[in-house]
Amino acid sequence: MSEYDFEPVRGLPGDLPAGEWIVWQAAPHWQTFKRSALFAPWLAGYFAVLALLALASGNLIGAGAILAAGAVLQGLLTLFAVLVARTTVYTLTNRRVVLRVGIALGKCINLPLSLIASADLRGHGRGHGDIALTLKGQHRLGYAMLWPHARPWRLAQPQPMLRALADAPRLAAALAQACAQAAPHGIVRADTAEPAQPISGPIAGAAA
Repeated sequence: MSEYDFEPVRGLPGDLPAGEWIVWQAAPHWQTFKRSALFAPWLAGYFAVLALLALASGNLIGAGAILAAGAVLQGLLTLFAVLVARTTVYTLTNRRVVLRVGIALGKCINLPLSLIASADLRGHGRGHGDIALTLKGQHRLGYAMLWPHARPWRLAQPQPMLRALADAPRLAAALAQACAQAAPHGIVRADTAEPAQPISGPIAGAAA
């Protein structure tokens, strides 16, 4: 049993007021989260290179120790990714985006759609992707408060990020539509490896 078992509505701090409804709810896909947010493949490669260097110098014990440390680290990253996926719920309503996050200490972050200036969609393949939210004006959301649900390296002006979503293009399109209805002058675009090219409507195509 966890504190989330007592939520009046899954992923939300309370009952929805009259006139508000849930458009979609999602959670991070843990394998994609581990790969994209925790850089697990890069870390595995780093330890592999260190082990090869140790082997090249004839240090078999050192190589074994390095591989063991790398395996332990990968196990910890897997555990963390699974826990994040189990305790995180992203909710889009017709009025706001809610991030219910936190493994040890849970919290809900409410982001009214009218305060979202743009949403950047970056694909990770197979329909998975992240959606980073740029907020209008100044806000009090700190990077440490948001992490790991924060866009990397945006320390001065942190951006909430919906991480490792399955079917991300469809979810982003629904978010774009909801933002357009709540704030017609908002911009929702895709942030891909190549310059984003707008297509019909307020959202651009996502990278696969």
